[in-house]
Amino acid sequence: MACANLRAAGLPSAPLLEKAGLAADDVEDASRWIEVSAQVKFLKIAAEALQDDLLGYHLSQGFDLRETGLLYYVLSSSDSFADAMHNGQRYTRIVNEGIKIKFDLNRAAITIDCDGVERLSDRHQFEFWMFSIVRMCRQITGSRIAPRQFCVRHIREATPPECRAFLGCEVTYGADVDEIALPALVNSLPLIGSDRYLHEMLVQYADEALANRTPERSSVRSKVEHVIGPLLPHGKAKASTIAKELGVSHRTLARQLAAEGQTFSGILDQSKADLAKSYLTHGDLSISQIAWLLGYREVSAFTNAFKRWYGVSPTELRANGNAS
Repeated sequence: MACANLRAAGLPSAPLLEKAGLAADDVEDASRWIEVSAQVKFLKIAAEALQDDLLGYHLSQGFDLRETGLLYYVLSSSDSFADAMHNGQRYTRIVNEGIKIKFDLNRAAITIDCDGVERLSDRHQFEFWMFSIVRMCRQITGSRIAPRQFCVRHIREATPPECRAFLGCEVTYGADVDEIALPALVNSLPLIGSDRYLHEMLVQYADEALANRTPERSSVRSKVEHVIGPLLPHGKAKASTIAKELGVSHRTLARQLAAEGQTFSGILDQSKADLAKSYLTHGDLSISQIAWLLGYREVSAFTNAFKRWYGVSPTELRANGNAS
């Protein structure tokens, strides 16, 4: 869908896919799986090219939910909303290995987590999933459910008006969890497409699909990126610490990264650069707070690094509004 948007805007997708380590064949072949870190990176690149800071939200609004295939029909044929959510929890990875969904029946809350990527660098893919889930809940119940609370871990300055109008509530940014809390009555809502016989058949197909899935091995780089973020503020994002977190020796980690053409220092530097730009663009954190979040003890050290990454100081970039 992102590639289609690029084509509609007269922008070639091939060079942008290449920046994310992808090729046209990767997205044109529906049977081919794309690593979650590459999805995240490409959506970020596409959003910048399209100058669309709400690309994930806009993509979530523009597709037919039936395009999710077996997953949609398993959910929509369930007996009740609660059953549908538990089925979503079990079968989501048929569609995306990187997304994990949990449903808390008592709180009527849907929690989303991810594998293989540092969460705070991922806005567009997560917003796509979060808003798509709200659409799915509304479609299968035939109602205009408004979340009690809509929380995401990444940062924006305020809820965009179009997102507020869609949800019927404000978005809580910078939360500790990515979660959609719904009214308690939703658990008892019937589903407009409930069909026990069809559902039993679809569940059999879904179970077979899960059994036949060969899990994609995440790249070592994506695993490293996933671990780096939480360690940065404490100054513990060091190769030896990351290796220990991943259960390998320092030398083994270096060798595995080298096999992918990567170095730990290069991944660390890029992670800091991506997070720095995100913090500056989508929040009201001070420069000193951002420096601390990235593991710098001196603002001057952060400023020097930022100039190396983007050619301007953090203050200049924020003032000029040049970040995407």
